[in-house]
Amino acid sequence: MVRIPLAERMRPQTLDEVIGQTHLLGNKEIIRQIVKNREPVSLLLWGPPGSGKTTLARIIAREVQAEFIEISAVTSGKKDVERIVEHARQNWNLQLRTILFVDEIHRFNKAQQDAFLPHVESGLITLIGATTENPSFEVITPLLSRSRVLVLEPLNKEDIIAILKHAVAEEAVVKRVSAEAIDYIAELSGGDARVALGNLELALTMAKKIDIEVVKSAAQKRLPGYDKKGDMHYNVISAFIKSMRGSHVDATLYYLARMIDAGEDPKFIARRMVIFASEDIGLAGNGALGLALNAFQAVERVGMPESNYILFHVATALAKSEKSRATSDAMHTAQRLAKQHPDAPVPLHLRNAPTKLMKDLDYGKGYKWEADFKHEKGFLPKELKNEKIF
Repeated sequence: MVRIPLAERMRPQTLDEVIGQTHLLGNKEIIRQIVKNREPVSLLLWGPPGSGKTTLARIIAREVQAEFIEISAVTSGKKDVERIVEHARQNWNLQLRTILFVDEIHRFNKAQQDAFLPHVESGLITLIGATTENPSFEVITPLLSRSRVLVLEPLNKEDIIAILKHAVAEEAVVKRVSAEAIDYIAELSGGDARVALGNLELALTMAKKIDIEVVKSAAQKRLPGYDKKGDMHYNVISAFIKSMRGSHVDATLYYLARMIDAGEDPKFIARRMVIFASEDIGLAGNGALGLALNAFQAVERVGMPESNYILFHVATALAKSEKSRATSDAMHTAQRLAKQHPDAPVPLHLRNAPTKLMKDLDYGKGYKWEADFKHEKGFLPKELKNEKIF
């Protein structure tokens, strides 16, 4: 007999059973109101794995008394969508609502996503898409404008512990699982309830008494929730840069360690430090750019894991350095003025005069080849003579 996985058996059936996501499930929050009014709207549920996207979609469909059709963008195509739309038309004639849940909707290309538009707009189907990627980049704008984007947070450790305790009680194995084991499973879960319940289920098959050592054996090493092309990649590098900018050494080193532990390309980190040295330290520490560039070259030549020393050394130095954005701000001002005045004539006295005719036309007039020579007419085009760039 095939046994349903523990994570599926423990899936909540009502909103009151859901643990976490209180910012969406409070009495006045949107999901609670949808269920209360029994008026479904198209939603895009954006959140990490195991945060409850599928569960919430199923509960909404059940509570508003709609037929729930679930597909995955990984295994489905345009023909599947067309077949579902035809089924939804039959439901419409029977005055039955249809909720189409598309897991990993970001995997559908533009043409596939376009196929939903007329049917979402007409109300034939209510679309609930689930994605772990930022919808701003992965979902077409017309579909975004017709849906509400709801952000689900990773479950915190307390939420995971509550889910595990509920599962242990429901499975009647309270005496087999120590409190320390539950705490450790929660610690390893990374905010993913499905991972936590999976580790608990595997541990229960391995021993009569579940302690930390059994959990370690069952879970092995948890891979960091870090996709080098996903949001976490950008979020962590952003936090790393902002921590260096804020001269917070502890945070700088923590985010650096996270990136390295997740397998980030050390050259990518070193490149960002080279940019930071010029952009954020600039004139406050002219040696910073050379230090960061040396670090990049050293990382290229030395390789990992020894490059850890180089990366941590230079990140610490950059975080502790004085900061100045004077040249960065001047750069942006100069670029803005160049765009606003792309054809401003170069003053005659600054132009090159290789021929007699040019000299007769006052090209280069009054200019002297002297160090630090300042011409009485200045250096900027006359349209910009009152502008202050630096």
